[in-house]
Amino acid sequence: MAENPLINDPDAGIERLLEIMRRLRDPQSGCPWDIEQDFSTIAPYTIEEAYEVADAIERQAWDELKGELGDLLFQSVFHAQMAQEAGHFTFQDVVRTMSNKMVDRHPHVFGDESRDKSADQQTRDWETIKAAERAGKEQKGALDGVAANLPALLRAHKLQKRAARVGFDWPDASHVLAKITEEAAELEEARDAKDADALEDEFGDLLFVMVNLGRHLGIEPEAALRRTNAKFTRRFAQVEARLAQRGKTPSDSTLDEMDALWDEVKTEEHRANGKLPPVDASTDL
Repeated sequence: MAENPLINDPDAGIERLLEIMRRLRDPQSGCPWDIEQDFSTIAPYTIEEAYEVADAIERQAWDELKGELGDLLFQSVFHAQMAQEAGHFTFQDVVRTMSNKMVDRHPHVFGDESRDKSADQQTRDWETIKAAERAGKEQKGALDGVAANLPALLRAHKLQKRAARVGFDWPDASHVLAKITEEAAELEEARDAKDADALEDEFGDLLFVMVNLGRHLGIEPEAALRRTNAKFTRRFAQVEARLAQRGKTPSDSTLDEMDALWDEVKTEEHRANGKLPPVDASTDL
């Protein structure tokens, strides 16, 4: 196949990427791996790339973010190419649909509505528009359209927000805290009864209510748990490093020894972050 100059033009923008994707999927001259893929095999990569974008943002790794956003864009291009081959839609249809949606959902920017409204009012207006869109798709239930394959914490958060919009919600966080106490007691009962199925069910209930507490407190559960995961990883690495200085590893250390090092690392972090006063060297004399 003759070389397409578009592929070697670094300034050709999105058209270059679309052509690269088309060539990768060409049945005669493309890449065997790319040709074999379908929507279901590519979907896990799409999810992975989205998380890598979030990770780069969380680490403020701006040079990496450029590449991660490119990887995520490529996933959209890959799905659109497969859709075009199957006669469903094209990449330009994706762009047109997204553009139309943004214009329709922002009448205060692109239409004749006033921009003189709060962010909260805009959020309510946005939800009203989306509700009308769902009605047009014959999604009649309040929870219809919340994707089943979302990460469980994120889906729980979205389900609860939808239910709250139709009035199914606790009035404030104090009621949620009371429910957490109730669910924790039920979890303990299931554990004592050695009922594995009930134990999983009650554990899920407790997680679900914890997500609801986060919503009432204005905390996004996925972000909060990612932050805690990063904190745990950082602190445990410090524990391992300090054990290594003693010629040891976690597997040949006691829990008490690791706990003491963990507390040491935690205290140092809090001092560095201003959560504890600095050590006064004169008190050690």
